[in-house]
Amino acid sequence: MGIVLALVVLATVVATFARRLSVPAPSLLVIAGVLAGLVPGVPDVRVAPDVVSTVVLPPLLYAAAEELSWRELRAVRRPVTVLALGLVVASAAAVALVAVAVTPLSVSMAFVLGAVLASTDPVAVTALGRRLALPPRVQALVQGESLFNDATSLVLFRVAAGVAAAGGAISWWHAAGDFAWLAGGGALVGALAAAGVAVIRRRTEDPVLETVIALVTPYVCYLLAEEAEASGVMAVVVAGVALGGRAEDLTNSRIRLQLHAVYGTVVFLLESVVFALIGLELPRLVDEVSGSGASWPLAALAVTATLLAIRALWVFPLSAAMARRQGARASWRVPVVVSWAGARGVLPLAAALSIPLTDHAGGALAGRELVQLLTAAVIVLTLVVQGFTLAPLVRRTGIALAPADTAAEGVRARLGATRAAMAHLETVSDLEAAPRAVVERVRRELTGRLDQLTAGERDGGPGPADGAYRALRRDLIAVENAELNRMYDAGEISDATRRSVQRTLDLEDTGLGES
Repeated sequence: MGIVLALVVLATVVATFARRLSVPAPSLLVIAGVLAGLVPGVPDVRVAPDVVSTVVLPPLLYAAAEELSWRELRAVRRPVTVLALGLVVASAAAVALVAVAVTPLSVSMAFVLGAVLASTDPVAVTALGRRLALPPRVQALVQGESLFNDATSLVLFRVAAGVAAAGGAISWWHAAGDFAWLAGGGALVGALAAAGVAVIRRRTEDPVLETVIALVTPYVCYLLAEEAEASGVMAVVVAGVALGGRAEDLTNSRIRLQLHAVYGTVVFLLESVVFALIGLELPRLVDEVSGSGASWPLAALAVTATLLAIRALWVFPLSAAMARRQGARASWRVPVVVSWAGARGVLPLAAALSIPLTDHAGGALAGRELVQLLTAAVIVLTLVVQGFTLAPLVRRTGIALAPADTAAEGVRARLGATRAAMAHLETVSDLEAAPRAVVERVRRELTGRLDQLTAGERDGGPGPADGAYRALRRDLIAVENAELNRMYDAGEISDATRRSVQRTLDLEDTGLGES
């Protein structure tokens, strides 16, 4: 436990330097984890398979799913479906074929390796996309694919691991039926759980209870689905997307800010622990596999090259087909970024660590350590190589949103919300629903903000407030939130702008103090 805590501290330092150096934190974190595991004298740490899949996976999946824009996801639902289903199966099959050719793994364990590595990582993909200011639909494509292909590949992994542990005793027809129930049943459980949680959260205003509900929601979804022998991963993803789309309808500004801070901390700690675990286990895995004479570095390179090639072979034709359907000219810029954004990370690692220790006969599952070692090596290669080169590639293609354009959209959103608040204030004034002095004070503030926004400047927050002032300002903030959501629903602003401006409004609301 002390070693893991030390690595969490190390990860905090690494993440701080990553921000200062403007480099991707996931890439530096995985390097730090591996290097820490190579320190002499560090004891062996063996992780129980259920710990990672039950404790670590649910909140990481849920947090990534909550950030996904439902509007943008609908717009790219077809390519996301193709990539999340077809590309996962193709990648798993290709990796299995290569692994059988270049490693001593059996066919069943080679397919386990393919299922583990078939998916990209939503945590790394989301972080990289945010930092690179990708266009909303490109961000939704890579983020949506990473979420749903993780669900697909982990469902496929569950089937493949069962086949490997049973020594091939399970028929593939039976496995196909299990796959259908795992995916469909998991989605159903996630949707029902999200509906129940939404009802509860709308009736809860206590910050502590809201935080507890938000933290246990992914675990409840996961465990309910697993109890029904469906996919807990699919349940968590569906619930996260459903609840994240309209968070402003479920709670107030103060609780939203608190949940944002709490979940950010939890996700960071869990990521750090996962990378710490692979760093601590890596030297032992290298010793055990190298002792058997396996040339794992070459195998890892071959598997990584296979994943990159298969991804490009799917993404480029899919992009060309979409362009033809829309009557547009095919371009290499977006598909090359989408192809290169397929880094592996936390979730493939968690899946590899959760491979059963024994087969159905009670003996050690042959090839488990080699699969874990190859998974770790591929994660390091993709996060380091793709992670450090993705930003230059995006700059080379020129598809990233210009900072000036992003800032202009934010100003436009705030202007629309403020004008809606001004119109509502005039209605309040005409009806004499608030003291005249309070109305005039708020009118001066809103007028000043409009002047500042028109000039492209940052607006300031309100000062100390009395009861009538707080009530009126909160009423107007609600109007601004409604206008913000209308602009988003009408397609006038992006989800990233909506979230950014809403956070500013939440801060203003919180700054007003208690009612």
